[in-house]
Order: sequence, then C-alpha cells, then structure tokens
Amino acid sequence: MTSMSNGARVAIALFTMVTAAVFGWLATARRAGATQPFDLAVRARVHGMASPALTASARGLAAVGSPLVVSMFFAIAMVVFHRLHWRPATIALAEVMSAAFACNVGLKRLIHCRRPEPFFGTNPSSYSFPSGHSLYSFGFYGVLAIALAAHTPDAAARIAICLAAALLVAGVGWSRVYLGVHYPSDVIAGYLAAAFVIGAVLTLSRR
Repeated sequence: MTSMSNGARVAIALFTMVTAAVFGWLATARRAGATQPFDLAVRARVHGMASPALTASARGLAAVGSPLVVSMFFAIAMVVFHRLHWRPATIALAEVMSAAFACNVGLKRLIHCRRPEPFFGTNPSSYSFPSGHSLYSFGFYGVLAIALAAHTPDAAARIAICLAAALLVAGVGWSRVYLGVHYPSDVIAGYLAAAFVIGAVLTLSRR
C-alpha cells in the first residue's frame, strides 16, 4: 500500500469537513421536526411494499449489520489482516470501529431522538439518531472493501468489491426503515457519521 498523495489527503479532508457539516445540519433538522414530512413519506412508501419475503430479507440484512455480527466479523478481519501483514489496514479498521462505537453512543445520547413505532418486532431500548446498524455496517464493510481493493490488482475486481460493499450497506439501511425501527433520516445520519469517521482516519493516516 503506497503513501497517500497530498492532493488526495486534502480532498479527503475537505470531504470529511463537508460530511460533518451536513450531519450537523441534519441533526438540527431532525430535532426540530423538519425532517418529519420526508421521514413519514419514505417510511410509508417502504412499508407499502411489505411482504413475507421482504420481511425475511430485511431481518437477515439487519442481522448482518447488527453490532453483534459486525463485532464478530471485525474480530475475524483483525486476525486475518494481521496474518497477512496488512498493518495499515489493521490499524485503520481498529481506529474506524473504535471511533464508530464512540460516535454511536455519544451522538445518540447527545441528540436524544426517540424511535418511531416499529412495523415488525419491538424497538431497541437505545435512541434513534443516528442508526447504529448503518454506522457500524458502513464503517466495517467500507474499510473492509477499501482494504481488499487496495490489495487487488485487477480494476474490475476492485469495482466489484466496492459495489458489493455499497449494496450490502444500503441493504442494511433499508432494512432498518422497512422494519420500522428507524426513520430514513436516522439511516442517512449513520452513513454520514461513518463517512466522517473513515475520512478522518484516512486524513490522519500516513498510508
């Protein structure tokens, strides 16, 4: 893995600052109730597509993005990366997931938004904003895709890896809205928080 150019570092730093600003705006709007029309409209549209097959798919995707499963995959990835001597990826993954955990706990308590009434199952006891499933899945599968792509010489394979990760992360976010345990703005906020964490880690990293 080669050193990051100054231009790339600046671009990622700017992206990270923009992400933080958008997250701040969204958090303010969510607390003020300004996102409610959007949240309710998307929530109703997604629920209108409900079927037994989609419900089973949503539960599966939610499990893949759950803190328990992501933690298990994280432990496995750390061992594999260490044995492959992917030191920068090992450090980056540890930093991103540690920051993601801190952000999820801290932001939920700080912003203090209640969850919507669930469509399926029961609500978790934690606050709603941002979505922890979205934050953890974006953080873990995003860094995993970056690490795998960085060690894959074939361009088509790199694109396939990143696309698969993006679809998986999008599916996890969709599942939280489908099941009714999060508003769409919660999911978007989870993605923004994860993007900020990854951007900050990449900006501060030498490689």
